Amino acid sequence: QVQLVESGGGLVQPGGSLRLSCTASGFTLDYRAIGWFRQAPGKEREAVSCIISSNGSTRYTEAVKGRFTISIDNAKKTVSLQMDRLKPEDTAVYYCAVDSPVTCLHYDDYPYEAWGSWGQGTPVTVSS
Repeated sequence: QVQLVESGGGLVQPGGSLRLSCTASGFTLDYRAIGWFRQAPGKEREAVSCIISSNGSTRYTEAVKGRFTISIDNAKKTVSLQMDRLKPEDTAVYYCAVDSPVTCLHYDDYPYEAWGSWGQGTPVTVSS
């Protein structure tokens, strides 16, 4: 059974940091891509970042470049999203999803619905 579980969300002050994790079970990360997405209240789900397991190639949406870092531990089947210098506009439920490397390569072109299996999400609130 393919399953993704996110963890690490919480409440943090502006300028602070959080580290989210996405742990996979029921499948390997070989030749796959893991993406992070977020959905703020009343807004559509948007892409944040993705990584290809085979070569570590990454993509970031413009709003998080230089602040967020995605990484993968293939042995632990875990993809992490280090979020630094957080802003109130980063407040959202963060989801991870898995799909083929091609989906990550076309990160900016493909809709989020193109991604396959999803986790249940972890909430992030950036507020003073």
